[in-house]
Amino acid sequence: MTDLSLDIHTHATAGMAEMTYLKAVEAGADIIDTAISPFAGGTSQPATESTLVALSDLGYTTTVDQEKTAAIADYFGPIRDRFRKSGGLNPRVKDVQPKSLLYQVPGGMLSNLLVQLKNQGNQDKYQAVLEEVPRVRADLGYPPLVTPLSQMVGTQALMNVLTHQRYKMIPNEIKDYVRGKYGRPPVPIAPEMQHKIIGDEKVITTRPADLLQPGLPAFKTGAQPYAHSLEDVLTYGLFPEVGRDFLGRREDKFYDVPVEKVSVSLAPTTD
Repeated sequence: MTDLSLDIHTHATAGMAEMTYLKAVEAGADIIDTAISPFAGGTSQPATESTLVALSDLGYTTTVDQEKTAAIADYFGPIRDRFRKSGGLNPRVKDVQPKSLLYQVPGGMLSNLLVQLKNQGNQDKYQAVLEEVPRVRADLGYPPLVTPLSQMVGTQALMNVLTHQRYKMIPNEIKDYVRGKYGRPPVPIAPEMQHKIIGDEKVITTRPADLLQPGLPAFKTGAQPYAHSLEDVLTYGLFPEVGRDFLGRREDKFYDVPVEKVSVSLAPTTD
């Protein structure tokens, strides 16, 4: 047993999230992730308000005020409508997609896929890309579809469909995965697929992190003189440019404004 809280997170894409959450609560889950109703459902999470009512009626105690959640929903409803009207919110992300269970596409990955297809004017390729995802996943040794691997598999599937030739274009992240830089695949990648992606390069068989040089000393140096804690150093290490700007402006809002020394001499005046 542990004193740690158990938090369950899922998406409503396949239409099973509410059932999943109920069984999780019955099994002892402490926290479930939901979304306020204007932005709930589909690739998001089940609605907070509905979940609260259901759990309360079943005798469970929650710490969320139902009146406040209703007010929050009223506030965000018009904002959702505005995004729908402008096209910023694709209505397809709100659809129930039972076939996602067959295509093994998680909600967050599905949202990214829709955005990519829309930006490229290829929304008609949506179904073809969905069908390609499990094939790519099988080719790559069945990596778990969680960030960043889900985005990597989705991008490769998208490229395979749009180029009309499988693995004609291969992102560097996929190559690094096959090289072993993301760890060992759950299932060995077929030799012919490995050769197609990285040629005759050798695959890392050791723990990838053991090949990295210690980064903390360099982070500490790069974050100076604005870092005052380990958290500041890690902020810089994760996001060097943005992190340094954040830390610098916290100390001095003009920290990155160039300073020039100007010599000024006054000419003598004559009456």
